[in-house]
Amino acid sequence: MWLWSRLHTWSSLACTVFLLLLCLTGLPLIFHDELGDLLGHAIAAPDLPPGTPPADLDAVVAAAQAQRPGEVVQYLIWEEDPAILRLSLAPSPSASPDALTTVLVDARTGRVLGEPRDREGFLYWMLRLHTDLFAGIPGKLFLGGMGLLFLLAIVSGAVLYGPFARHGGFGAVRRGRSARLRWLDRHNILGVVTLSWALVVGATGVVNTLAEQVLAVWRADQLAAMTAPWRGQDPVAAPGSVQAAVDAARAAAPGRQPFFVAWPQTMFTSGHHYGVYLRGDTPLTHRLFIPALVEAETGVLTDLRPMPWYVQALLLSQPLHFGDYGGLPLKLAWAVLDLVTIVVLGSGLWLWWAGRRGGTR
Repeated sequence: MWLWSRLHTWSSLACTVFLLLLCLTGLPLIFHDELGDLLGHAIAAPDLPPGTPPADLDAVVAAAQAQRPGEVVQYLIWEEDPAILRLSLAPSPSASPDALTTVLVDARTGRVLGEPRDREGFLYWMLRLHTDLFAGIPGKLFLGGMGLLFLLAIVSGAVLYGPFARHGGFGAVRRGRSARLRWLDRHNILGVVTLSWALVVGATGVVNTLAEQVLAVWRADQLAAMTAPWRGQDPVAAPGSVQAAVDAARAAAPGRQPFFVAWPQTMFTSGHHYGVYLRGDTPLTHRLFIPALVEAETGVLTDLRPMPWYVQALLLSQPLHFGDYGGLPLKLAWAVLDLVTIVVLGSGLWLWWAGRRGGTR
């Protein structure tokens, strides 16, 4: 038990400050959509009669490009609100994600609704602190390491609490003893009660920090195999109809709807294809995408295959990490558990500091 005690103490101390930061910044992110509406960041589409047909996607693209002259579309994304389409534009087809600007277009009329302020404000700062500490990929990998230490602290804490619980002490707070001992019991109880949730959130958080690496493996493996016949050819200079590409992909995968379209030369396709990413309509398949590659010049579907298991694990981890599966009730449960974890982390720091002071005296 001495080894487990040392593992628990030092793995906890190494990550606690950063875990407190992640819990504090993650709390408002659980309610990202609701806070966005409250802060006035949301851009709504006008009410139209039910059954209004969708606009032609080529007209939608033209409207977005007219809003941002001289820029080209890299991505077309279907929002959760079916009346809104999100288009990401950049100065060139292969420009980095940092150069992207966003234009929202009414999916039914093809009219521009506005340009959301995605990279400013309270929620943006919370998101950047939570995901990468404003340090990019190195920041994400560092937080991933802290997440691994957090998982080690959880497991070692459960092992240490096991003998106490087996002897009838589960859930007990020993009275008549020192304040530190009573807080130790409370710390242990809260830690064990939130054990499963903390493991899920910690593990999914670690997976999310590896998003760039996971996608890089997929591009080098499966995407490279799907686009091998076009390797070495010059990229398409003027892509054809995006509406035709989406129609071809939907015809090849009945029952699935488009989630986003990647233009040629972006990271989710090749220099010769539209990448049309389709999803299902169940809570599970809604999160799992199937990429369909459509030749940008001819509109002919060339390949369609499910994502490999490691990309699917990433896709499932992202919404699970923020409790974004079951609507507002699950978000509220996530928030309560987040607050309890803050108490566990804070009490752990206090217990360690109080123990050192007691040992010195």
